[in-house]
Amino acid sequence: MDVAAFKKHKLVEPSKNLQENICSRHDEVMKMFCRTDQKCICYLCSVDEHRGHDTVSAAAERTERQRELEESQQQIQQRIQDREKEVKLLQQEVEAINHSADQTVKDSEKIFTETIRLIQKRSCDVKQQIRSQQQTEVSRVKDLQEELEQEITELKRRDAELKQLSLTEDHSQFLLNYPSLPPLSESTHSSSINVRPLRYFEDVTAAVSELRDKLQDILREEWTNISLTVTHVDVLLPEPEPKSRVDFFKYSLQITLDPNTAHRRLLLSEENRMMTVMEKPQSDSDRFTDYGEALSKESLTGRCYWEVEWKGYFVYVAVAYKNISRSGDESGFGFNDKSWALYCSQDNLFFFHNSIQTSISAPVSSRVGVYLDHRAGVLSFYSISESMTLLHRVQTTFTQPLHAGLLIDHVGETAEFCKLW
Repeated sequence: MDVAAFKKHKLVEPSKNLQENICSRHDEVMKMFCRTDQKCICYLCSVDEHRGHDTVSAAAERTERQRELEESQQQIQQRIQDREKEVKLLQQEVEAINHSADQTVKDSEKIFTETIRLIQKRSCDVKQQIRSQQQTEVSRVKDLQEELEQEITELKRRDAELKQLSLTEDHSQFLLNYPSLPPLSESTHSSSINVRPLRYFEDVTAAVSELRDKLQDILREEWTNISLTVTHVDVLLPEPEPKSRVDFFKYSLQITLDPNTAHRRLLLSEENRMMTVMEKPQSDSDRFTDYGEALSKESLTGRCYWEVEWKGYFVYVAVAYKNISRSGDESGFGFNDKSWALYCSQDNLFFFHNSIQTSISAPVSSRVGVYLDHRAGVLSFYSISESMTLLHRVQTTFTQPLHAGLLIDHVGETAEFCKLW
């Protein structure tokens, strides 16, 4: 054992390697700490090669480092507690998701079962009506058939009497019996019975087929809405709103106009993305009647972003519930509680909702960006040019799926949902 290394050693807490605490140059215990070089030194080192450095006692440095260590431990322990709370919260979310999904499956099955039961009841009603009408018609035909058969029997009997009389050879006997024959009575039926072409109940089949086709159309349309609603279920905390236009593109949606809602003076492009005001009205349908408006075919839930390019005097860029009125003063976008609209003209910008007007001070652009976070109740409008400028932001609660809407009114004006990808 090297006894020389321990000559000047003072008792301290046991150390795994005592040699590490002895200065290899001065053979002294390293009780100092050089903050400049971040190392333990002895007293002689502090007045020699470490002279002028920031030095303190090892105990003082230990106290400072101990305090930092305890702060780090507290931060770690606090983070552990926070993460444990989050894990517990997520577990509760898992249970809530499972419960909600199970309940929704149960409710959906009940609703579909009720719908199937209703259709089956209507099927039974139609079947019963058909059978009842069948019985009525067959009874009428059989009654008529029986009457005709009775008439045939009577006619055959008369024919036999006439035949027998015609065979009488005695003229006196013939003339004597002839007046006793009653005249042929008028038939109660026409000489011919008109029967409809062989269709009978085929018209009912056609009506039921039409009902089936309508139900298929409704199911096809509503299935899209249901599917979108399911896929946009989001139970975690919402992500931050996009900041740049590229960020918004992640939520871009290709929107098309619904021809069935377009005002009669609006001509839609082949892809139903652009509409133009015409002089002559188009054919009528389930359309807006008072303003040059149209709604999108797609229903909007979750996060969506789209852009509109417009040319002309003005445009209303809007979102609305599908059940917005199609006629009257309250059918205009922004002039009811079912729609939110940004009005853009060459000189002015306004926001409208429920007939309340909000002025906007910002440069006018021919392209408008719209961002919707349906779940969070956020609706934002942006001016799109070389940069992206927020024009107006709405924080509300949406109670139904929304549809994008456009309104233009002067001949030659156009508004188009832009292709973003």
